[in-house]
Amino acid sequence: MSYPENAPLEQWLAQAAPEEVLEPELPIIDPHHHLWDCRDADRDPRVRWEQKVYLCEEISRDIRDSGHNVAQTVFAQCGAFYRADGPEEMRCVGETEFVHGMAAMSRSGKYGDMRLCTGIFTSADLQLGKAVEPVLKAHIAASANFRGIRYPLPVEIDARFEDGYAILGKLGLSYDNYSPDYERLPRLAGLAKAHPDVTIIVNHLGGKIDPDAGPADIARWQECIDAIAICPNAVMKCGGAQQRVGPWEPPFHMHRRPQGALGSEELCELLFPYYRYVIEAFGVERCMFESNFPVDKESISYRTLWNLLKRIAARLGLSDSEKATMFSGTAARVYRLPPVA
Repeated sequence: MSYPENAPLEQWLAQAAPEEVLEPELPIIDPHHHLWDCRDADRDPRVRWEQKVYLCEEISRDIRDSGHNVAQTVFAQCGAFYRADGPEEMRCVGETEFVHGMAAMSRSGKYGDMRLCTGIFTSADLQLGKAVEPVLKAHIAASANFRGIRYPLPVEIDARFEDGYAILGKLGLSYDNYSPDYERLPRLAGLAKAHPDVTIIVNHLGGKIDPDAGPADIARWQECIDAIAICPNAVMKCGGAQQRVGPWEPPFHMHRRPQGALGSEELCELLFPYYRYVIEAFGVERCMFESNFPVDKESISYRTLWNLLKRIAARLGLSDSEKATMFSGTAARVYRLPPVA
């Protein structure tokens, strides 16, 4: 079904003619997308999202219509469907329960051949210290697809936070992290070095990506990328460059381009230097391409986005094995997913 609340975004995307699909047979694992219903949202960022409803049917349609060979996906924490009752610290488990249901719907085959949410990362309050362990175990019990959490890095990493973080290593869970402020990456690197048994997944090229940034800002972003890239237990998600950050919007956002979305060639020209830098810093084996849908959908369609990422891979001169790593292999290894054919 179509939701009228989604209509403005869909109408904007429809202004651009669909691109020819590049390398349609290349297997893809999309390691970062959200699912939600934020029609009753009353605070940021949910109230600002243009895609008000994004559930199993909506993402499955985006994947099918894209023409790309997306075999599996990973759900990314977004605060969806927390429990309305029970202990406060346990309410976040509702998100894992919800996503497990979405995975079951997808596994039925009713929505296509892709398998949604074969990996899941949601949230838990690491400031609980050692008391976070029952929360994490509840997530594990809620879904065999649960792989870890995303939680903000505090300004000061104290003993209580580190006690909670250490439980991730004890339970074999990963830590996704994102802040638009790339200045926090050196602090994240310190955490990575202190806890080498926890895999850190840095989201969205490490921070807000502004194609209009000046040389000084770009140089500082590069320094911060270098700080986390030297940690062997850190990997990078290459994507999220099309997203709005609070009130700031990239120049190709729908609110700034009423005439329609840019194509993948133009976006490649704008964004390639950022992708090249992180991929060279981390190495292909520690990078994975991502969609960050439906957040990035406010600037680009699912088809155009994966065309963009394939253009970046081609411009880098990646071999077939390197492309397989970035489009599916790293995600399968890091999130412990079934391999794709």
